[in-house]
Amino acid sequence: MIHPLTLKFLTAIDKNNNREWFEKNKKSYEFAKEDFKIWVDKIINDAQKIGDDYKNLSSKDCVFRIYRDVRFSKNKIPYKNNMGAQLKKGGKKSPYCGFYIHIEPSKNASFIAGGFWMPEGDVLKKVRQEIEYNTYDFKKIINDKKFKTLYGALEDHKLKKAPKGIDPSHPDIELLKFTSYVVSAPIDNSDLTSEKLNKQIIKALKTIQPFLDFLNTAIE
Repeated sequence: MIHPLTLKFLTAIDKNNNREWFEKNKKSYEFAKEDFKIWVDKIINDAQKIGDDYKNLSSKDCVFRIYRDVRFSKNKIPYKNNMGAQLKKGGKKSPYCGFYIHIEPSKNASFIAGGFWMPEGDVLKKVRQEIEYNTYDFKKIINDKKFKTLYGALEDHKLKKAPKGIDPSHPDIELLKFTSYVVSAPIDNSDLTSEKLNKQIIKALKTIQPFLDFLNTAIE
């Protein structure tokens, strides 16, 4: 489970998102950072039983920094009010899609997700092509009962018209209109401190793995 003090820190920084407060509470941040990394390492260790993508990974390859890049943003808030990690082949900076864990207790907004979020044009083109060539396999994955029960449908990020180069009369045109191929599921705050949390996360990863494998095949 995640330590309650980690959740307490994340809730507090949401209300005190400034450098002065952060510096005064640096020890609380360091504790939360280490606690989250230890937890992610445990998840990775269990994930290695699911597939080779997670071998040779560690939390340092997957955990995102709490510091926001505000150089080109109108929002100058310096810190994130969440902790996140992306488990995927090659780590968070690799071109592959993966499994994302987002912990944000202040708004009960924690969730898990997976897939390609707003990929570059060349990647999106390859994914659409893979779906077009292997539509039956893709539909089988996203219509699987366990998958739908946990993740529901693909998140609704799609074009109004057919993508360039694809026949508008294509029988599966609605699947090919998506600009992101991603699904997600919420994590309730009460689950974050549950002893069953790790098992729930690994079960969710196992459920989404065929989806991730299909999408990654498109860019290999």
